[in-house]
Amino acid sequence: MTPLVAFAVLVAAVTHASWNAIAHAIEDKLVSFTLISGGALLISAAAACFVPFPAAGAWPYLAVSAALHVVYMLLLMRSFTLGDFGQMYPIARGTAPLVVTVLAAVFVGERPDAWVAAGVAVASTGLVGLALWGIRGSGGRPDWPALLAAVATGLAIAGYTTVDGVGVRASGTPLGYTVWLMILEGLVIPAYALYRRRGELLAQLRPYAARGLLGAALSMAAYGLVLWAQTRAALAPVAALRESSIIVGAAMRTLFFKERFGAPRLAAAGLMVVGIGLMLHTS
Repeated sequence: MTPLVAFAVLVAAVTHASWNAIAHAIEDKLVSFTLISGGALLISAAAACFVPFPAAGAWPYLAVSAALHVVYMLLLMRSFTLGDFGQMYPIARGTAPLVVTVLAAVFVGERPDAWVAAGVAVASTGLVGLALWGIRGSGGRPDWPALLAAVATGLAIAGYTTVDGVGVRASGTPLGYTVWLMILEGLVIPAYALYRRRGELLAQLRPYAARGLLGAALSMAAYGLVLWAQTRAALAPVAALRESSIIVGAAMRTLFFKERFGAPRLAAAGLMVVGIGLMLHTS
């Protein structure tokens, strides 16, 4: 991984954490994700005439990825409803590089070396810590629905990351792939919101329109940078470095949401970051 690629992924991590923070800050999650999905759809539709068209071999991957992205959005909405941002974000994002490492080895032939394997083990320890201490329900027991929603979100992230890693390489155009992916996935949640809210939807969207469009632009920028990086580096290190957004998310949680982040969760997040560093050792 060259310094330029690493820098691009770090910028993607910041922008990704930023749009997630915007999505979490809007209390009505259906409104929030309708604005972000719909905004990305509008931006992409406007750009589609000016970017290269993806090669034919990329379209099966685009279709599968769009479906996985919709599942991811629905699970993320559920996660943010059940738990706070500082709890859900590290678990969802931290799960992804572990699974991408396995999927890339099995389906893409990118097998990890000893450093990557060690990173997976250390990061897994961090995830166990977050699972035990990061989510607490009544009576001090884990809030299992919230935990399962966050882990399922991470699995969806790993799925579309792997599919897109192959698809964007086949497309010949990371920018065109990004635009058409956003068009394909951007239709579903706004259509569902229109069905559920009907004539009330526009009035509910209006107060948050500016924030939603900003979130949409950040979302597109974040994933576009990751897709570009995946054409120039192995999938697992890119996925791992991208999840430095966990630290950005934790900082945003402290600054903007005033959510408590105790010592056990801080230690668990630290282990995850060390694991990510080990996975990047040979990149």
